[in-house]
Amino acid sequence: MSPLRRLLVRALPLLLSVLLAGCGAAAAPDAPGTAERDVREAVAAWSRTPPAQLAGIPLEGWAYEVSAVSRSGDRATARAQLHYRLTGYDKAPAGSAREVRLSRDGGRWRVSGDGPAPGAPPELWDQGPVAVVRGAHSLVLGGGQDAGTLSAVAAEADRAVPAVSAGWPRPWAGRVVVLVPASLERMAQLLGRPAAEYRGMGAVTTGRVGAAAAPADRVVVNPEGWAELSGAGRGVVLTHEVTHVATRAATTARTPLWLSEGLADWVAYRGTATTPQQAAPALGRAVRGGGLPGALPADGEFAFGGDPEALARAYEGAWLACRLIASRWGDAVLVRLYERAGREPLASALEETVGGDPPGLTLAWQAALRQELGAP
Repeated sequence: MSPLRRLLVRALPLLLSVLLAGCGAAAAPDAPGTAERDVREAVAAWSRTPPAQLAGIPLEGWAYEVSAVSRSGDRATARAQLHYRLTGYDKAPAGSAREVRLSRDGGRWRVSGDGPAPGAPPELWDQGPVAVVRGAHSLVLGGGQDAGTLSAVAAEADRAVPAVSAGWPRPWAGRVVVLVPASLERMAQLLGRPAAEYRGMGAVTTGRVGAAAAPADRVVVNPEGWAELSGAGRGVVLTHEVTHVATRAATTARTPLWLSEGLADWVAYRGTATTPQQAAPALGRAVRGGGLPGALPADGEFAFGGDPEALARAYEGAWLACRLIASRWGDAVLVRLYERAGREPLASALEETVGGDPPGLTLAWQAALRQELGAP
């Protein structure tokens, strides 16, 4: 073997080891597992406390749970679920799907911002600064509303809570969170639905039905619809929505919507001098015109975004059905019917509470409509 070949043979292992070591040193920072771990740790460190601009909101349990990380060079995105509670109001966590943006500077990952995940509704603070007003039984969070408006909403909520407790004498939190966004469009963004579905409405309630622990309900005010309401109308609307908050744990997918919406209106009108002629104008016009409903309102009749006159008739008919049950069999029977209807078929619930069945209730309801709405 020539001296040159012997030199190459001896140098080759050393050359390979140098090359391999160099490759390993370059690859380590970009190793997928290491990068993802570093991104997750950066998100965890950043999210240990809520952002400074939310200092006025009573938050606890603030945490981002990262589900996925995607990276391109010195940029990364983390998909996460935000969890938090409003102190003194939420028994179960609220939250939303988020997208956290990060960049790498000097070998360290830093969060540059976050927002709603694609397709997910925003939080109120994503829309701008949030003002906070605390009532005796309420917490009002406003985005772009003046202090006077928010204080008036809080006062109305404080009147609604005891009225609901009187009509629904079952354990519930006895307090409510109200969100007041800047516009109808921003309200719709919070709810993840088209604005047209809420046009003309004063407020709606969010939340899951049938939860073992009370979920984090929110009453969301439509500022445009709210401004068009009279003082009495605002009281009715907010009491209706707070009733949904109070009855949430007793409400399931089995509960007929006519009973859910009718009970909420019954509580809202309870103790007032409001007559069926005053509170059921759309249904009154239909009945007097020969359009007596053939059945209690079906769930589909309560869908938003359709014929407003038909929607009004459904709500009015539901209220009058619950009003009939309370007046004929008693308030306590209506409450027990509501509880049972969430756990068993309506026919069984009616048999155990009023001693009747759906056809019998429908006939009694139709007779009441003729009498109270002035049908010929």
